[in-house]
Amino acid sequence: MNKKLTILDIARLSGVGKSTVSRVLTNDPKVKPETRAKVEEVIAASGYVPSKSAQSMRGGSQKVVGVIISRLDSPSENRAVSTMLNIFYQAGYDVVIMESQFDREKTNEHLDVLRRRNVDGLILFGFTDCDMQQVAEWQHRVVVIATEETSVSSINYDNQRVIELALEHLLAQSLRHIAYIGVNPEDRTTGLARLNAYRNWCQQHQLSPVYQTGKLSHESAYRLVDKVLTEQTQAIVCASDTLALGVLKRLQELGREEVRVTGVGGNELLSFLFPKIFSVDPGYHLAGEKAAKMLISQLSGHETITHLTQAPLIR
Repeated sequence: MNKKLTILDIARLSGVGKSTVSRVLTNDPKVKPETRAKVEEVIAASGYVPSKSAQSMRGGSQKVVGVIISRLDSPSENRAVSTMLNIFYQAGYDVVIMESQFDREKTNEHLDVLRRRNVDGLILFGFTDCDMQQVAEWQHRVVVIATEETSVSSINYDNQRVIELALEHLLAQSLRHIAYIGVNPEDRTTGLARLNAYRNWCQQHQLSPVYQTGKLSHESAYRLVDKVLTEQTQAIVCASDTLALGVLKRLQELGREEVRVTGVGGNELLSFLFPKIFSVDPGYHLAGEKAAKMLISQLSGHETITHLTQAPLIR
């Protein structure tokens, strides 16, 4: 069919009135499900693309939110995004996803683009060097994930507890020679907070801490194994599942597969490849769902600034 069909053509082909097609296009909840399905089937078959300006003139919604993630290849952030997308789509929002790459200037450029596009709201995966002064200008139209902030709504992960759970799991198996491989402490959350949790736990249990930190990558963890591994090492706690994967590979090469490894993330691929691994899920998918609902509530004027700490889950 001709892709330049008008809304009148869609109405005629669907057997409904023009106003009904308009309500379908603007996600009016009053449209009956069977009617919506019929109109959407015609739209899909015809390739019809509604004009945003036309929708605006008809009083239609152009609800759009921006999501700025740190890395497109981050398993943890992707889990959070997958759940928030479902919530946004159900509420009739379109979503623009951008990548910060942990870069302050790039993030600010993204914020400027989203402002110019007049998006309704924003979800931002925070990082240590993030310019929170710029983010705070969004006031009640933003939710920050992974970093606790006081000026805007935020959902943080319990970085201390995820490491404690891993260590408690190992101690319950009478394992006491436990090393740690983490992220550079310049990162306040995954880096410093999780490293401090390990060091404090060792002090409380009168154990000698043995640790190394580096980049958040398989390769970094792979190289650090030799720096913490001794004949007495019984287990290695990793600050993330990404690091755990690198550690497991190196242990295999060294013939030290008896060394227990724990991760943080609840990564399904890691669990599939290494069924015996113990991984603590910080609750990424729940955080994504909560963030989306929190933002929608704020945009609706029903909620003020809120701060949550997502409790971890054990996989």
